[in-house]
Amino acid sequence: MNAIEIRNVKKSFQGKRNQKTVEAVKGISLSVKPGEIFGFLGPNGAGKTTSLRMLTTLLPIDEGEAKIGEYDVKRNPREVRKHIGYVGQLGGADIEATGRENLMLSGRLYGIAKKAAQKQSELLMDLLDLRDIIDRLVKTYSGGQRRRLEIALGILHKPDVLFLDEPTTGLDPQNRANLWEHIRRLKSAGMTVFLTTHYLEEADELCDRLCIMDKGIIVAEGTPQILKREISGDVVSIKPKNNQGDLAYMFDDEEDVLDIRIEGGKTSLYVKDGAIAMPKIFNVLKGRGVELESVSLSQPSLDDVFLKQTGKSLRDTGMEASL
Repeated sequence: MNAIEIRNVKKSFQGKRNQKTVEAVKGISLSVKPGEIFGFLGPNGAGKTTSLRMLTTLLPIDEGEAKIGEYDVKRNPREVRKHIGYVGQLGGADIEATGRENLMLSGRLYGIAKKAAQKQSELLMDLLDLRDIIDRLVKTYSGGQRRRLEIALGILHKPDVLFLDEPTTGLDPQNRANLWEHIRRLKSAGMTVFLTTHYLEEADELCDRLCIMDKGIIVAEGTPQILKREISGDVVSIKPKNNQGDLAYMFDDEEDVLDIRIEGGKTSLYVKDGAIAMPKIFNVLKGRGVELESVSLSQPSLDDVFLKQTGKSLRDTGMEASL
């Protein structure tokens, strides 16, 4: 049995006066296996957070079906809530209480006996590295410490599936990487983790499988490695000096160049083999008198996958807001 099963799920929102209805999620289908870290990657307005809120019973599903394990989200939302944990973008910890007080309050809200809540809290302190700060007021925590506490609050009742909405937004790179390691620990403990993210590196490094969403539909699904392999070859990125403009026309007759993208003064050439193509590229540029500010050779990224599917870059779509 899958941990999560979604079939043709749709969600629309009524627009304001004289505005048309907005289709936020347009019939998505997917499945998540037990013990996976599964990610939703996409820009602002893609439908990621709307999808997550439907799965966690915070928004009603307009059409389609969704299950958490054996429980139907539409028909049995109370049972679904018993088997999931949810950590939203804004969190839910009381900053005027200590971490320990937050955990015990959460235990009471879940109906967990005091001794059982204390025992589970002790385990989570070690799992999420909270022991040294657990008796401090939450308002004194760093961003990373607070996110770890919020995850502890979300899994105190031992859910089968944990939903994380943009878990590392606002964290510096070091705290972000640290939180990734703690999320991996949850997977090692047997928990299924479903997260939304707009960070390309996060999706690549953390997720076993992921969906890339855009405008309410799933445009690609698979492991990060398989998705990137679908774009064969290498990427040669060149940036000319003195803003010399569009260089794409110079490579129209080059057989080694499979595709060309231009973004922010940088030209990306998708080639069969970078080692073979780069000398030819340099010869073309030299013959045209083009001086380079920078040049790099890389493997295709998840951004390249999104670019191929939608014709635009994830990096340039304003991904900071909730979706």
